[in-house]
Amino acid sequence: MSLTKILTLCAAMGFILGSMSPAAAWDGVDAETGATVEIGKGNLVRSGQKIEVYDSDAGQYRDVEVQSIQRSGGSVEVEVYDNDSGEYRTFEMEE
Repeated sequence: MSLTKILTLCAAMGFILGSMSPAAAWDGVDAETGATVEIGKGNLVRSGQKIEVYDSDAGQYRDVEVQSIQRSGGSVEVEVYDNDSGEYRTFEMEE
């Protein structure tokens, strides 16, 4: 392989890797209140896992435990137990 081809390939790979964005937060709404919620990157959203969620209605981060996850139409329903309020909540997250 010629030096020109190698340099072209390296430049193309650098462009592709540079244009990739890291995993972003997962946005959604509380099904009951309509408040926006955000699950930050780095949270493993699986049944039984504890995750941190930003609740715009409360204006703070909340610790919740994932109870179930189900696809519903064009969204994903995440049922959680909110340790701070002692309530079960359902989030409709963008797919």
